[in-house]
This record gives sequence, structure tokens and C-alpha cells, in this order.
Amino acid sequence: MAASSPSRTHASIVQDSKAGAVLSVHIQPKASRTESVGFHGDAIKIRVAAPPVDGAANDELIRFLASQVSIPSSSVQIQSGASGRHKRVLLKGVTSQLVLARLNLGQ
Repeated sequence: MAASSPSRTHASIVQDSKAGAVLSVHIQPKASRTESVGFHGDAIKIRVAAPPVDGAANDELIRFLASQVSIPSSSVQIQSGASGRHKRVLLKGVTSQLVLARLNLGQ
């Protein structure tokens, strides 16, 4: 698979909106630990240490992103894809540049 240019990839992964930054995420539930592990297409891949049952994986994703970006969990909202692996997540009150830096995606 050919690597895409960093600026194009990052622009498609996280975008600014009026409310904050919208992040495209691909999650892998039931991992041994919750961590960001790179990219999956036009999304950041995050392994979550929770099963995809009763919203546990979504709750763990929200907790992880809030912790990484240093915002309250109440400021993280899944906009779409709540029942699937590919999600769009709103991080309220932050910029895409801050999200890229906090998730170490700026390199």
C-alpha cells in the first residue's frame, strides 16, 4: 500500500468544526490495552481494552480520547458510527492542530 502524504492524511483524519475538532477513528475492541496504534485508511486506529457490548468500547474510546487531549469526557461525543468500528468523534472546544499534537500524529 502506498503511503499518502502526511498533510493530506492528517487533514482527512481530523478536521476543525465550529464546535471543535472532528476525528475519524477506527477502533479494535477487546485489545489487551487501550492505545493509539497508527492509521487505518483515513482514520486513526485505536485499540480499546473493552468489548463491543453495551457501549463499553465506545465508553473506553471516549475516556481514552478525553485523557489524551486533556478535556473532560463530557466534551467527547461520537457523532456517527456508534455501532460500528469506524466512527467520527467530536472533541469539543479544541482545534485539529491540538488533537494532532496530543495524539502524536503531527510527525
